[in-house]
Amino acid sequence: MSASLEKGIRVLKEVIDAPIASYFESCVHCGLCAEACLFYTETGDPKYTPIHKLEPLRRIYEQEYTLLGRLKKMVGLSRAVTDDELDQWQELVYNSCTLCGRCSAVCPVGNDIVYMVRKFREGMSASGHAPEGIKGAVNRTVTVGSPMNVKLPAVQAQMKHVEEDYGIPIPLDAEGAEYMVLLSSMEIMNFPEYLGAVAKIMHQAGKRWTLCSTAFEATNAGIQIGNSDLARVIVSRIVEGAEKLKVKTVISPECGHAYTALRWEGANLIGRPFGFEVKHIIEVLGEFQQQGLLKTEGFETDKLTFHDPCQLARRGGVIQQQRSLMNQVAKNFVEMPDAGYMNWCCGGGGGASAIEEGEALRLEAFKKKKSQLDTVKPDRLVTACANCRIVLEEGLEHYQMPIPVIGLTELIAEHIPEKSPQAAAKPEGA
Repeated sequence: MSASLEKGIRVLKEVIDAPIASYFESCVHCGLCAEACLFYTETGDPKYTPIHKLEPLRRIYEQEYTLLGRLKKMVGLSRAVTDDELDQWQELVYNSCTLCGRCSAVCPVGNDIVYMVRKFREGMSASGHAPEGIKGAVNRTVTVGSPMNVKLPAVQAQMKHVEEDYGIPIPLDAEGAEYMVLLSSMEIMNFPEYLGAVAKIMHQAGKRWTLCSTAFEATNAGIQIGNSDLARVIVSRIVEGAEKLKVKTVISPECGHAYTALRWEGANLIGRPFGFEVKHIIEVLGEFQQQGLLKTEGFETDKLTFHDPCQLARRGGVIQQQRSLMNQVAKNFVEMPDAGYMNWCCGGGGGASAIEEGEALRLEAFKKKKSQLDTVKPDRLVTACANCRIVLEEGLEHYQMPIPVIGLTELIAEHIPEKSPQAAAKPEGA
């Protein structure tokens, strides 16, 4: 056994906790999780059944922690997990799983298959079987601070452009601000209009906010690859920055796994409660709407539909806010089939969009989203995740569907009047 495989097997033994043991014991092999996974429904290949993706982990559990499994191992009726097997399983654990949670949502006995895959990825990462694309993103995040090699000067350049275009100052390292806004590399590089949209909304609402020079990046590649130590490093940067600036709330951007990593995993990763709240930008916009601080004018007349990011809606529980926001600016907002909690994944979450060799499978799985859009036939597609937006644009281009994609924050900002009573007001705490 190679040293890397030995390390991986050791990690897999360690991650098998009480929940995983109970999940394996309670699985009734009903196959419902297969029908919930777009990689299975669009390919028809049984190897993409979610519970099957965990077979090596299940076998290690049986061999190490059950009497029958130990006996079977002793008499040669159960084979050991090999390096070649884990190499084959990389496609199943990374390329064909976005951690979307749809399989967990339909499990009749309540097994959290996403939790199990996340744990399995820890052993895969330790044994060197993580995809190169995700490895590179993690290395860049740890060493540079961003999975796309974005450094502070690039952010400052974008800040300058926003200030020139909108005439609104972008605060940096403002101590005591109510909100600290995070960005994802994809927004900085691909969708710079997001920062301008946030600036317009905060300015109108009269809120004091800031970016942080040492913690502007929200993306957590450690969660995606399955390395809790690296995920902890990335979260710690944000926590240190927020607590140094004494902010009340950290706003996660339109990025699904960044939200999951900080909001739901962060305190456990660093081993203590945060000294601030964490909210997704859509949650904050929803609060502004309820408080009467989000004043818009005019309506979109195009037929619009909304793609629910899995980590925001299904895993995070944010479902109604985006619909209220859509209805504030759209006259013809229509839901696609299975919208909301059970919406289908774009096919690129969980790090899958960073895996070059998984592109063909990803585009095959996109047929599920294509069928949803073919039913609705929208003029434009709105979402609230920069990663979803890129994957959606790639899929739409591949299938020659000329449907523009826009971020919800950006859409709302387009309807904020250039001058309003709130915009003229002095920001809170200034």
